[in-house]
Amino acid sequence: MRNLTPRSVLLGLAAPLGALVFAALVCGIILAATGNSPIDTVDAMATAAQRPRTLVNSVNSATVYYLAAVAVAIGFRMKLFNIGVDGQYRLAAMLSAALAGAAFMDNLPSFLRIALTIAVAMLVGAGWAGLAALLKVTRGVSEVISTIMLNAIATYLVSYLLNPARLAETTAGSNNIGTAKITEGGQVPGFEVSGSTTKVFGLILLAAIVGVVYWFVLSRTKFGFELKATGLSESAAVASGVSVKKMVVISMLLSGAVAGLVGMPQLLGASYTYSLDFPPGLGFVGIAVALLGRNNPVGMAVAALLWGFLDNAANALDISGVPREIVLIMQGVIVLSVVVAYELVRRYRVRAEQQAVGKALGRTKTLEEVSA
Repeated sequence: MRNLTPRSVLLGLAAPLGALVFAALVCGIILAATGNSPIDTVDAMATAAQRPRTLVNSVNSATVYYLAAVAVAIGFRMKLFNIGVDGQYRLAAMLSAALAGAAFMDNLPSFLRIALTIAVAMLVGAGWAGLAALLKVTRGVSEVISTIMLNAIATYLVSYLLNPARLAETTAGSNNIGTAKITEGGQVPGFEVSGSTTKVFGLILLAAIVGVVYWFVLSRTKFGFELKATGLSESAAVASGVSVKKMVVISMLLSGAVAGLVGMPQLLGASYTYSLDFPPGLGFVGIAVALLGRNNPVGMAVAALLWGFLDNAANALDISGVPREIVLIMQGVIVLSVVVAYELVRRYRVRAEQQAVGKALGRTKTLEEVSA
């Protein structure tokens, strides 16, 4: 474990703070160039942050973003790029929604019904990610290529199954179609917040548990050590008796299982059905959040909250006359700034460590010469 010195602490803070300052400057320049006042934009976002509804929606968005980020981060720790989180969570949400809305599920106790729905979602997500792992360890297919293809297959598979002739049903008075509505016994109640008609997802507790388990497994278990060691150097891991193929399969299965949870807060806490308007693209947001949080459970939580707030502040900007697209620009600039800033700090730290080692070797050589 690296010793915490004032210098290391400052370097750790320099990257995120410097990136945020740079992103704010770039966004300010863009706003000024497009004829919008940066001050008015900040004021509109600050006003939006004071509304309970905006805060609740931001927390709810952050909940699903965090689960997606953890799913991506598990792969990142093994140097695996699981782009397939998006397809994994959508397929898992649709199939688990079809199960949860089935008539026979009404006869089960509420706790068992919810647990079964979540378990099926995790199994579907893990199974879909497992296909990419199988292709990688048996045929050497890059997980980037296979998961992109599996995303497309999942999209068409969901479209095929989401049909009144199969797993879906039409909604009265609407062109929307979706799975049968999950009755009250299969729903997860939320937490009421004063001043807001929207509730905080009850499964925010599940997201917190996932974060704690992620931290514990990676930081306090032999498996976590082997996972990180394999990601850092496959040859060193093999020399230590670790099976790289086994670690690839396990990490992808775990990543897929967590990906299966991404749609659960929305499904069991708000939508109660998987329909055409179910939130898309959460897996790709998870990649950005994992990069922002540097795969750290606390860092990803902060990044998810920031991303969720920016998403929900877009409406306030639109009302104030500021183009809501500026939020997308801000998010993109923040991601790029953080990635570049962390790389610069990493290079500086490596150079400083090399200089320190060189100085230490020089002192040792001098002492040996004096002793001789």
